[in-house]
Amino acid sequence: MAANGDITFHTRKWVRPEDLNANGTLFGGSLLRWIDEEAAIYAIIQLGNGHAVTKYMSEINFVSSAKQGDLIEMGLTATHFGRTSLTMRAEVRNMFTRQSILTIEKLVFVNLGEDGQPAPHGYTDITYTRDRVPRQHLST
Repeated sequence: MAANGDITFHTRKWVRPEDLNANGTLFGGSLLRWIDEEAAIYAIIQLGNGHAVTKYMSEINFVSSAKQGDLIEMGLTATHFGRTSLTMRAEVRNMFTRQSILTIEKLVFVNLGEDGQPAPHGYTDITYTRDRVPRQHLST
């Protein structure tokens, strides 16, 4: 994985007792749920559409574990804009030590039209502003 320089870490989570597995470390399923939700929000902002779905996740590399009380942060960056899709890279790390916890080299989200089918989004670059945030409530 490339250096963290191109990944922006926005979301932080506090590892709580209910997030732990039988070994007393962060349950991988909880971490994957969090990163999928974060990636969905990132895709919604980048594609300007509240209707984007997870299409693919490449190999998930659990690099190290987190324990109760740890503060972790999730980072994503867009790596490719397809005609109807957005590909991104993800990393989760310990907020204080910066030690990597998880990396996913490739997450692909697909932009959906009103009919629920893949639809062109028209974007080719990353936005760092809120100019693409959907104007309608996502449940409509």
